[in-house]
Amino acid sequence: MFKKSTLAVTAAVMALSLAACGTKANENTQGGATPAPSAATPAPAGLKGEIKIDGSSTVFPISQAVAEEFMKKNKDVKITVGESGSGNGAKKLIAGEIDIADMSRKFKKEELDELKTKQSTEAFEMPVALDGITVVVNKKNTFAKDMTVEELKKIWNKDSKLKKWNEVRPEWPDKEIKLYGPGTASGTFEFFTEAINGKAKESRADYTASEDDNVLVKGVAGDEFALGYFGFSYYKENEDKLNAVSIKKDANAPAVAPTHETIEKMTYAPLSRYIFVYPTKKAIDQPHIKEFLKYYNSAEGMKLVEAVKYIKLPQDVLNKNLELLK
Repeated sequence: MFKKSTLAVTAAVMALSLAACGTKANENTQGGATPAPSAATPAPAGLKGEIKIDGSSTVFPISQAVAEEFMKKNKDVKITVGESGSGNGAKKLIAGEIDIADMSRKFKKEELDELKTKQSTEAFEMPVALDGITVVVNKKNTFAKDMTVEELKKIWNKDSKLKKWNEVRPEWPDKEIKLYGPGTASGTFEFFTEAINGKAKESRADYTASEDDNVLVKGVAGDEFALGYFGFSYYKENEDKLNAVSIKKDANAPAVAPTHETIEKMTYAPLSRYIFVYPTKKAIDQPHIKEFLKYYNSAEGMKLVEAVKYIKLPQDVLNKNLELLK
């Protein structure tokens, strides 16, 4: 099954619940010097209300998992989570249609200004996990084990006319590359194009685009000579069908594969990044939303981050998030 679906998220939540019944794992962060995140403080009794979340398909699996677990503990809170893309999440937050925007990129200054003008409120930036945009090929592709940033730019640049694999490297097959990538409303699209092409949103347009990463997974998995990119979690969920391409900063640099360790240390460059949620101040002022965000940033929340195959935040970043909720 290709889909990183609610079923997959539910399985992750169930696994976390079972793990909680066993021996508690050591939660110290790297080096042991920083204290582990504290367990979630029980939410005040009687929480009720709705929480509407939409935006990044990359952040969706995390928010969905946290929402499911929070609703189990708070039966009168209803949370809906959409995945229309970071750009659309920002638009919906500005329009007052949602309480929290899932974002795989930062909010832009003009978006924050528009939010303040239209809703008389501000948005708070909260990192929720670390991610590495993963360049993938079909499982049968045994030649494209690594690529340089310049080679990726040659493929994805706005004015690129490149069509075949042997135009990237002469020793590669004389076969057409079928390209798959996020749509233009995606924060992943913006981050990737800036990191690889040098300018956000500048990309060739002749590729199969979708805001649904499952569509991209299915496309690359179904075509021997395909190439695509999306968040690390979607690759990990489907690594039996896909190969990840290691990235080289330049021809003389070592090839670095996307892994938990390389993303956490940001050595998987230039495609490692933070991913975010943006609640409004108006939203945080509502007790059920504030408690949801506290849970998101708790030790249990970070276990859910890892259960859906992202990399949890350093404790100092979590502490900054929690300061915003005081």
